[in-house]
Amino acid sequence: MPIAPTEQAQVTAYRDRRTGRLIDEEIFAGNAIRWFYTPGAGSVVFDRLVNSAWFCDLYGRLQDGRGSARRIPEFIARFGLDAAEFEKPLYAYRSFNQFFVRKLKPGARPFEQAPDALPAPAEGKILVYPHLESDTKIPIKGAAISIESLLSGAEPPDAYRGGSACIIRLAPYDYHRFHFPDAGTAGRVWDIPGRYHSVNPLALARVPDLYCRNKRTVTRLETQNFGRVAFVEVGALCVGTILQTFQPGDVARGQEKGYFRFGGSTVVLLFEAGRVRFDDDLCADSATGLEVQVRVGTRIARKE
Repeated sequence: MPIAPTEQAQVTAYRDRRTGRLIDEEIFAGNAIRWFYTPGAGSVVFDRLVNSAWFCDLYGRLQDGRGSARRIPEFIARFGLDAAEFEKPLYAYRSFNQFFVRKLKPGARPFEQAPDALPAPAEGKILVYPHLESDTKIPIKGAAISIESLLSGAEPPDAYRGGSACIIRLAPYDYHRFHFPDAGTAGRVWDIPGRYHSVNPLALARVPDLYCRNKRTVTRLETQNFGRVAFVEVGALCVGTILQTFQPGDVARGQEKGYFRFGGSTVVLLFEAGRVRFDDDLCADSATGLEVQVRVGTRIARKE
């Protein structure tokens, strides 16, 4: 969420894959997030007020107001966004939410087309897990995230036993539309109710299983090149809405699947055993817990 210029920023490091540089990431509303996740008054306010569907809906409505558009130029300048990539000129975005769910110009994010290459389905900071343990858990920030809890009955967890996974965390300044990584057949979307924890590193350090607690949606993909894939979208603080723009049935590589409305969010992909081999640089960084900023459509793995 946009924060006041006077608020002290909280930072964490990630690697920009295009340049190889380590970058300190600003954590939106870092002081507020830290307060929310510290035992005491802050956690009470968060549990009873902020971590709710009605609060997210109210905050989203504020971002739909015409006055919210005044923050767009400052937001672009602060985070170094390239307005030349946007589908529309700045004056066409009449609210911050319109800008937040912006599309990009055709060709701004070309999708990898080699059949044996897996492109990133979303833009953000990625962690990859080359081999899930036999008990189907994802190790995140020292905790073990149960795939069974993540999928919550939408998909059988045994299908991904011994498989692999990737998690892409979207910051509010990232492109917030997500796409199919391969052609194939997409099933129905399962909605799983939940809470609205922030997904930034401050929150993850305190609630490492928040992906299993938050509101999320699950879609099974039967892909042409990578077998069955569970595509999971996870909502977050001030993300009360995950919108799907596809229809179940045949889908194309790079086709838009949907988008998140205002706030940071996460995409999780689960793969069957022996289907994908993540790129070496991503495996090396993920093994140390270092997130890597990737662009949607760029290769993150190859067919096993």
